[in-house]
Amino acid sequence: MSKVAKAVYRPVGLGAGLAAGAIASALFKQVWKRVANEEDAPDALQSEYPMGQVVLAAAIQGAIFASVKAVIDRTGARVFERVTGAWPGN
Repeated sequence: MSKVAKAVYRPVGLGAGLAAGAIASALFKQVWKRVANEEDAPDALQSEYPMGQVVLAAAIQGAIFASVKAVIDRTGARVFERVTGAWPGN
């Protein structure tokens, strides 16, 4: 891919990453409410939660964030390729 195409994609990728974070955060909050019947997930530094619950929350959150980011990044790359004819990755 040309340097120009990479430069053009950079702000698109940044915007997609921000959108992915917002979507993943909202999705995780909804999932956690259903899994734990609690409004907020435990933070690692909250001593009132057992280790297992903290690790479970982190694992679910990580899986959701990674999955949403992959879907949005891949979709953005495909749209970029259709519009420009150049794949934004390698």
